[in-house]
Amino acid sequence: MAELRGVGIGLGVAQGPVARMAEPSPPPSDAPSTQTLDEEKTRVSEAVAAVARELEERGAHAGGAARDVLEAQAMMAEDPSLEAEIDTRLAQGKTSEWAVHDAFASFRDTLTAMGGYLGERAADLDDVAARVIARLRGVPAPGVPDPGYPFILVAKDLAPADTALLDLDKVLALVTTEGGPTSHTAILAREKSIVAVVGVASAKDLADGEMVIVDAAGGLVTTSPTVDELERAQHRADARASAAHAPITPGALADGTLVPLLANLGSPDGAAEAVALGAEGVGLFRTEFLFLSQSTAPTIEQQRVSYEKLLSAFPGKKVVVRVLDAGADKPLPFLNDAHEENPALGLRGLRALRASEDILREQLTALAEADAATRAAGTAADLWVMAPMVSTVEETHYFVDLARSYGVKTAGVMVEVPSSALLADRVLAHADFASIGTNDLTQYTLAADRLLGSVASFQDPWHPAVLRLIREVGAAGRSTGKPVGICGEAAADPLLAVVLVGLGATTLSMAPTALADVRASLLAHTLDDAHRIADAALAADDAASARDAARAAASTQKEAVK
Repeated sequence: MAELRGVGIGLGVAQGPVARMAEPSPPPSDAPSTQTLDEEKTRVSEAVAAVARELEERGAHAGGAARDVLEAQAMMAEDPSLEAEIDTRLAQGKTSEWAVHDAFASFRDTLTAMGGYLGERAADLDDVAARVIARLRGVPAPGVPDPGYPFILVAKDLAPADTALLDLDKVLALVTTEGGPTSHTAILAREKSIVAVVGVASAKDLADGEMVIVDAAGGLVTTSPTVDELERAQHRADARASAAHAPITPGALADGTLVPLLANLGSPDGAAEAVALGAEGVGLFRTEFLFLSQSTAPTIEQQRVSYEKLLSAFPGKKVVVRVLDAGADKPLPFLNDAHEENPALGLRGLRALRASEDILREQLTALAEADAATRAAGTAADLWVMAPMVSTVEETHYFVDLARSYGVKTAGVMVEVPSSALLADRVLAHADFASIGTNDLTQYTLAADRLLGSVASFQDPWHPAVLRLIREVGAAGRSTGKPVGICGEAAADPLLAVVLVGLGATTLSMAPTALADVRASLLAHTLDDAHRIADAALAADDAASARDAARAAASTQKEAVK
């Protein structure tokens, strides 16, 4: 028996035989083509179009975050720049397979060097290229194996197209050798409630058919488990399944301290599922879906209709809407599509909106009109509006004053950069609330682009430096009497959720499928416990040690209760 460590996603546990993702096919030969240029161009055109349509169909079927990722991949497959690169190689007498392989590789290297949002897109290029080449070769596309029985899927990482449509009757759990808690695999696994442990480097040595236990709560993969260990794991899985069907209660600690559990949503379409899973409101509504993939900004009327639909789904509940978070890392032709050397540190979020203030004013107008309309209809929610990427007290002044001038009663800011965390007491002297975006806060604290795979190991919200900044914001919230929410992926980590409450968070917002696990985790601890567990994590030197220290402190508390 051996225990392999990684980062667990959720609290689930599963057991079963390993099935490994097949290794990528060998690259095509550089031999000259035996077909005409027109024939090769036709082959490429048909293969690329087929792959793009397949990705779009998978996205439409999967929905949610997977749809956005797969639609982006489909657009990538048909990018005119890539088409030109492929045509150049075909004109040199190369085969379609080689032209696609070489052009995609060149494009990928260029985007990787650019970093940021484009750097992340580069990581998906390999999957698109492999699918096009498989189509050209007339062989099945690379994908999830099917050994004919339920299995634990082990892979280097999963392409979004594979994760989106996993057959959950066959795939019992995921184990990846790469990736972190904010990788595509982790986000989609959390969204689909798949038991997963990511970043298990030593899982590369697992063999097909080998029996393992995947323990997401402990971040462990146990090899060659004993009969007793298998029975205990099954008991935990059964207990968790029973708890998932228990009556939904408000988020709270064991001593009755209320911690409202809210949902992160990317469009109004996810509202019904969030309510069904026990969301007590919305902690982050991303409005980007209205703006992305458009050549012009949506009208006030188009926005108002979507906002009304959202607010009506949560009558009387808090709904926190984030104004457009875009800019150089997500270029929009009507906002800011100028090239920047380091887009993560460029004109994005509120900075971009101030440079195109009419877009911000129209969005605030639409939100105010939607709020008024739902109030008149008796379906109003408690609307809160916040600005992204706020880094100074002056920016806080600007946004809060502007929002209130449009009739927004509750205006706040996102804390995503260290400057706003360190000045949280002054920021909250003006803002009505703060919401901590842990993904970006981790990125800027550790100088590690959260969309760049080469530094993914640094992108861990458990790092004590990040936790200290969150503690600063929590203390500022207590001293000013202002709410402090968490709306990054960190809130979906059941144990980290307890730590965040111990650091001063008053609400937690996450993917709806994570609500049950976080609710159960909070109910196992009092507020004093949360403070003690948070202190243990803060005393560590790095993210892994902080996670282990918190787990040990939580276990000590459970043993004391027994």
